[in-house]
Amino acid sequence: MFQQLKLALSGAQILFVAFGALVLVPLLTGLNPAMALLGAGIGTLLFQFCTGRQVPIFLGSSFAFIGPIIYSTQTWGQGATLFGLFAAGFMYFVFAALIKWRGIALVHKLLPPVVIGPVIMIIGLSVAGAAANMAMGLAGGQQAIPYTTALLLATISLGTTIIVSIFAQGLLKLIPILAGVIVGYLAAALLGLIDFASLAAAPWFAMPTFHHPEVNWAAALFMLPVAIAPAIEHIGGIMAIGGVTGKDYTAQPGLHRTLAGDGLGVCVAGLIGGPPVTTYAEVTGAVMITRQFNPVTMTWAALFAIAMAFFGKFNALLKSIPLPVMGGIMVLLFGTIAAIGLKTLIEAKVDLMAPRNLVIVSVVLTIGIGGLAIRLGGFELAGVGLCSLLAIVLNLILPANKNQDQH
Repeated sequence: MFQQLKLALSGAQILFVAFGALVLVPLLTGLNPAMALLGAGIGTLLFQFCTGRQVPIFLGSSFAFIGPIIYSTQTWGQGATLFGLFAAGFMYFVFAALIKWRGIALVHKLLPPVVIGPVIMIIGLSVAGAAANMAMGLAGGQQAIPYTTALLLATISLGTTIIVSIFAQGLLKLIPILAGVIVGYLAAALLGLIDFASLAAAPWFAMPTFHHPEVNWAAALFMLPVAIAPAIEHIGGIMAIGGVTGKDYTAQPGLHRTLAGDGLGVCVAGLIGGPPVTTYAEVTGAVMITRQFNPVTMTWAALFAIAMAFFGKFNALLKSIPLPVMGGIMVLLFGTIAAIGLKTLIEAKVDLMAPRNLVIVSVVLTIGIGGLAIRLGGFELAGVGLCSLLAIVLNLILPANKNQDQH
């Protein structure tokens, strides 16, 4: 009994660590935070089912899809976007089948660092404008919150996040985003920007609002390439948690099973109206600090996430967070994503003096940041999807430079 209580408390702590990033994605993209909690909980349980509950990881909202979700919602609507997210889950099954068939070497051939690096950079940089607008209090081109007040709130939330991420110790260091949101929210309350009446009126318990997907193949084709980056991130996440626990999860239960489990979670999240899920580095960090390697901990975290989805007051609290508070967080977050892409290039020692490498990186960055789109009738390919496809094709067709290391 005591052991189960200890595991339950550890699970609650895991959810707390993952919480800031988990609900941030729906808050930025307009999706329902309750559905993000429900999707993360169900996704983690499905992952554990596929892997025989052998891997201590928690699946939370994926940042890689923030920009594509915003673009797709504006272009095709939320129902079509959810169908696209559901379809994106099948990319994981493709990777799982490739690894089962040919091993991970084939994936590295199709997606070397010179492809993955700039694509990850675009995931962050393509939505930098949205972060700036939110920080300035702009919503739909209109000044929703006074400019000076908005900048003050954005600065407070950004500053808090930076201070906690750099100077905090222990578990607090794992939740800089959550700390930034809390301090920014308190500042907004002092400035009279929080509608406490709506919070008081919200029910304690409420059934989450399910949003059904609508079949749209253009949105699906747009989302499929987006899943490449988080699928590769998943492989890195599995290797990272293996390094913490001292077990090789790529061999047992095997990458093909972990990818299939993650893909199943992505599909279900899209069906119920939540953002796609992925492995969480902050959870791996928490596991490393607490030394709690038992996967049952993640089962408890998943069950707590599902329970929170039905807590009406909590969801009303999330929706009351002012725009600039989230904008300040986004300024750092999107830049961090771009920096991870840059780190991918640096760590792999990709030689940008090699013409083919320079061409791939340059074309992807310019097209992604510039917003170039290819339209054929009612079909449109743009953003991360277009950049991913271009990077893969260029990497395959451009001749290798014999005198340069291509990586």
